[in-house]
Amino acid sequence: MQLKLRFLLVLLGFSLMANSQEVELSPKAQISIITCGPGQELYSTFGHSAFRLQDPVLGIDVVYNYGTFNFNTPNFYMKFAQGKLLYSLSRQKFEDFLWTYEMENRWVQEQLLNLDPTETKALFEFLENNYKPENRDYKYDFFYDNCSSKIRDVLNAVYGDRISYYDGHLIQRYTFRQLIHQSLTTNSWSAFGIDLALGSVIDKKASPNEHMFLPIYVMDQMANTDLNQEPLVKRERSIMEFESLDPYTYFLLTPFFWVLALLVLVVVITYIDFKNNSRSRWLDFFLSFSTGIAGLLIVFLWFFTDHSATAGNLNILWAFPLNIVACFYLVRTKPLALWMQKYFVLITVLLLLTPLVWLTGIQVFSPLIAPILAALAVRYFFLLHWSKRNIKK
Repeated sequence: MQLKLRFLLVLLGFSLMANSQEVELSPKAQISIITCGPGQELYSTFGHSAFRLQDPVLGIDVVYNYGTFNFNTPNFYMKFAQGKLLYSLSRQKFEDFLWTYEMENRWVQEQLLNLDPTETKALFEFLENNYKPENRDYKYDFFYDNCSSKIRDVLNAVYGDRISYYDGHLIQRYTFRQLIHQSLTTNSWSAFGIDLALGSVIDKKASPNEHMFLPIYVMDQMANTDLNQEPLVKRERSIMEFESLDPYTYFLLTPFFWVLALLVLVVVITYIDFKNNSRSRWLDFFLSFSTGIAGLLIVFLWFFTDHSATAGNLNILWAFPLNIVACFYLVRTKPLALWMQKYFVLITVLLLLTPLVWLTGIQVFSPLIAPILAALAVRYFFLLHWSKRNIKK
């Protein structure tokens, strides 16, 4: 009989949730913030944040998750690349939400909020209103509008000036790039790609408020936040504990191995070319084509997308987009035109500017590009030398 009664209460709770205007939470209802540890895939590297609502009287235990997107969205990959992909607020049973993290061996922490029934109701109604089909979608921004920053934004919207954040727990303030790298392995393709795609705008110091684009900083901040001059967090507990292990990667599969191999290859072939007064056309084509493609990608992300973090990307100094045109002249067997000698001077000067930009801190580059810069420098200086002897004026 008690089992049947409990089952009916659960059904009642979820049926009421279908129409939030009719739900009257019990005095035992409580809301908490869930923080989840990092996963192995790139999209889960930085962890996750969500709200949890529990009402034992109505049998409700659900998660409000702002980190949901639909793979079936028309032109999904193009919208993702352009920064136009819409994310959504979803609502699901807590046990279903937790199952994913259990399967991925990711830790889960809970911070129970110190709210009275009126404050709980206000937050619940805000989330339910946000969950309506006409309100649930938003344009995702990794730094300024994501699943973690939404925790802060929702609390601000509901409680306004009654909520106060204290930043004494932040021993040091980091740049956006430094914050990203706290969750990445430097010698990884993901870190290399992120540093190539993101621009100088992320090399500024993030404010304490801006640190909360990462879930771990949201969790730390909530423990240092007051509501009505009382601690916002009533208590914390660990729901699941797993040790975060750094994934082992064979050195032969790392980007450092491949850029180092590239440097050795370029030095050896250039030395042979120098001794024989020859030019390996396919090497020049490969270097010019690959840096040109990278440059075009940088231009696309900088000027033709809504991504806020890809602006001012000075990787374009060495990944020069016009190389995509020059590569087809470099691969020809015909003698090179005089303008190519001037072009060699241009790309060499741009290449030499790259370490200056790095040293001055205007933009911090991936240390993995150091062998690439060295390889390009060796080849460009060779081309300058070769052109003086072989290009007729």
